[in-house]
Amino acid sequence: MTWVLGGIGQVMARYLDKPAQGYEPYTPSDPDALRACLKPGDVLLVEGNNHIAGVIKYLTQSTWSHAALYVGPIGDRTTDEGEPLVLVEANIGHGVVGAPLSKYFRFHTRICRPTGLTDEDRARVCTYAAERIGFDYDLKNIFDLLRYLFPLPVPQRWRRRMMALGSGHPTRIICSALIAQAFERVRYPILPKVKHVESESARQEILEIRHSSLYAPRDFDISPYFEVVKPSMVTGFDYRAMQWSDLASLPAVASEASLVPEHTETLSPVA
Repeated sequence: MTWVLGGIGQVMARYLDKPAQGYEPYTPSDPDALRACLKPGDVLLVEGNNHIAGVIKYLTQSTWSHAALYVGPIGDRTTDEGEPLVLVEANIGHGVVGAPLSKYFRFHTRICRPTGLTDEDRARVCTYAAERIGFDYDLKNIFDLLRYLFPLPVPQRWRRRMMALGSGHPTRIICSALIAQAFERVRYPILPKVKHVESESARQEILEIRHSSLYAPRDFDISPYFEVVKPSMVTGFDYRAMQWSDLASLPAVASEASLVPEHTETLSPVA
């Protein structure tokens, strides 16, 4: 029975991993700026285009459906074309893998950078994630998410719990949980839950790290402890250098002249 369910899970995973029709990012990444801006420990959020991306966007009410951790070159691992693998991510049907940065050049992305993380802890976070390469993707989680491919309303208070459903097996993991666990190793906060405890002496606020399965890609975006880094701003932005489509066919002199109002009146000579 286990192998039958596993086979069904693989079929579902392949379907959910297929690109949806009509996707086009509003602002695809600038490859050079993205490559120059990323640092180890950065979380790269992705607006995905496959079927499960739509489910995650609905459940989280967010643009972001996937998260990957930038760790820098993973040893000497490269793609068949020789590009280094620099991202660690958990993908449907493939599990935890290393990936090249070029995989997401055509997608809308966002960089979320942990603020004040020490170099030592940054290395620990990256090492933890890289050591999980080869772990399975939690296909039980896919079974739970599949029901939401149907247009049925889900109360907002249940949506995060729906993301957390799954087998809970320690070697089966989803993308956000992988990254949350890596930061949890150094006790770096993402969205700590605040508990108010009443006592005779005082009220205390106890920060409790949420279980890693409760995290979604958008949490790194809204976390007060992660800085949103925009490559176009960091690498230098000059609005005057932008190429506008309505001026592309006009000569430079003509386009400048078109900005100067024409004078149609003829002035009479002064007597």
